[in-house]
Amino acid sequence: MKKSTITLSQACDGLVRYKSATGLSPNTIRNYRTTFAKLKAYFESHPERSAAESQDPAFDSITRGQLIDFLAWLRDEYLSEPDGAAPRGQIKPSPKSILNIHTDLSGLWSWGVAEGFVPANIVRTIAPPDPKEPVVETLTKEEIDALLAACDRSKTWKNRQVVANERPTADRDRVIIMLLVDTGLRVSELCGLKIKDADLTNRHIVVFGKGNKERALPISPRTAKTLWRYLTTERKDELVNSPLFLGNTGEPLNRGALLKLLLRLGEKASVQDCHPHRFRHTFAVNFLSHREASHRNGGNAFELQMALGHTTLEMVQTYLSLAQTDLDVAYRKALPVENWRL
Repeated sequence: MKKSTITLSQACDGLVRYKSATGLSPNTIRNYRTTFAKLKAYFESHPERSAAESQDPAFDSITRGQLIDFLAWLRDEYLSEPDGAAPRGQIKPSPKSILNIHTDLSGLWSWGVAEGFVPANIVRTIAPPDPKEPVVETLTKEEIDALLAACDRSKTWKNRQVVANERPTADRDRVIIMLLVDTGLRVSELCGLKIKDADLTNRHIVVFGKGNKERALPISPRTAKTLWRYLTTERKDELVNSPLFLGNTGEPLNRGALLKLLLRLGEKASVQDCHPHRFRHTFAVNFLSHREASHRNGGNAFELQMALGHTTLEMVQTYLSLAQTDLDVAYRKALPVENWRL
């Protein structure tokens, strides 16, 4: 039986409350709120496009045509101004962002059907946007070496170019970079690590990813050694439930502080666009490239999916394609028939 009518705002609030209760990560909940804020902004700025000319229309009065118009508005008219460590001015949503919004709207209408507020999920009748192939930028070994070297000392003084101070967070920052390269952790996962999640005996990091799903990721002996040094010199008296990484003023390291740290190290090391996802891409492509070069010891796409915490193979296929391209280049350079002039 159909329930009484609710407004769009009430429906959005209901879906967020439901998703929060199911244990979705704060970042996923934040993404839902951002999507719904855009949908509300659309109706507030175009009340004439609502059947009742309302800035907050009834949930069951919203039509397929209005949602198509909303997605077109995002593509053609909407501008956002993201904040954060690297402001980019006003930008249009990317095709991938609009696809994510389409997915969030489908979740809202699926919830509405389940709760009896709407008769059908009209979003599923709208073809999702076809985003362009994502750009996957990796880091080279030389760039990683430069970033690790940048952890040791501050930038030289302007009036004395040969003078640079030792950085008090050098051990922490080296561990962060090595963990990102070794495991491909998401930003939220690295910031959420606790001291107890570091299993140095078995050389594993226990991670709680999206949906609060737990996975144990191996780390290299070098990373384990660097992590041991960090824990025994800087965090030796801390409780095991304490955050593994702290900010410069002693608070738990958060996403914004991590992004600023990596951008600052990248500037010192002359590494452009040193964003956290480049480390994740680097881990993934090297994981698969190693697999192709050594079938017995490498990892396959399904193992990479588990390591990255992806629910589908969609993004893994992109990494697989890039790894194959790298492998083709390497093979062409080493083809004996060509090199030996047979």
